[in-house]
Parts: sequence; structure tokens; C-alpha cells
Amino acid sequence: MASTTRATQALTAAKVAFTVHHYEYDPTAERIGMQAAEALGEPPQRVLKTLMALVDGKPVCVVVPSDQEVSMKKLAAAFKGKKAEMMPPGDAERVTGYHVGGISPFGQKRQVPTAIEEAALAEDLVYINGGQRGLQVRLAPREAQRALKAVAAPLVA
Repeated sequence: MASTTRATQALTAAKVAFTVHHYEYDPTAERIGMQAAEALGEPPQRVLKTLMALVDGKPVCVVVPSDQEVSMKKLAAAFKGKKAEMMPPGDAERVTGYHVGGISPFGQKRQVPTAIEEAALAEDLVYINGGQRGLQVRLAPREAQRALKAVAAPLVA
């Protein structure tokens, strides 16, 4: 498995310190983020999942702890919208250029507005998908926020 992806290249270009971590990806896992946390031996609040959604029909990226669910009402509010819904997987792959299970908020084919769960910013280090199934990058959450120009907001139900 390669350790260099569009995501790691984007982090390097943004001068963000990170480390790369590989794990055994299970395509049959019911909850991919939780499976990553378990495989890495990390608490789920430190392993963040990347989700793609639509707010008022426009694509957005959402980064939340792997053991949490996104509140559509809070997500819409974070982007000053009226309605939020999850993006269909095929659309998420087209917008990001990544495969489901390997979607990273970094280095997406088309950069879209991004929100990160504000509670995640309290962690010293977090893991976020590195742009490939079975690949996570570990970094300071505030550095992730800076690199993504992400809004921090309460996003979980």
C-alpha cells in the first residue's frame, strides 16, 4: 500500500505535521470508522470519519468522531443552510476522487466547504483518512482545521 496519496501531498503542501498509519481495512465492516479505530487500537473519539453531504443541494464535507452520528439539523446550521442530507456514495466518489472507505477531506478532487466537530478539537492528536482504504494520518486537529479551512461546530446528534 502506498503511503503517498493526494491527501498526504495536500498536507505536506499545507506544511502540516502528520504521521501515516496503515491498518487492515475490512470491507464488510458495518461501520468503517469504528473498524478503523479498533484496528488502530485508538478510542473512537480520536478516529474521525469523513462524510460527504449536501446542504441546500450543495456538496460539503463533514469530519466527526467515528462513534458519532451527524445531526442533519446541526450540519445545515453550520453552513447557514436550511436542509442537509447525506450524499449518495457514487456522488461522494465523483466529487472527492476517492473511493468510499478511503475518502479523505484532504486533497479532494474538488475542494468543498468543510466542517469539523468542535469537540474533536479538544484532542491532542486525531486520525483522519489519508485518501486510501486502510490508511490514516495522525495529526493535531487544529492543524487539520487550518489545512481544510474548516468551520468548527457542534455537528453530532
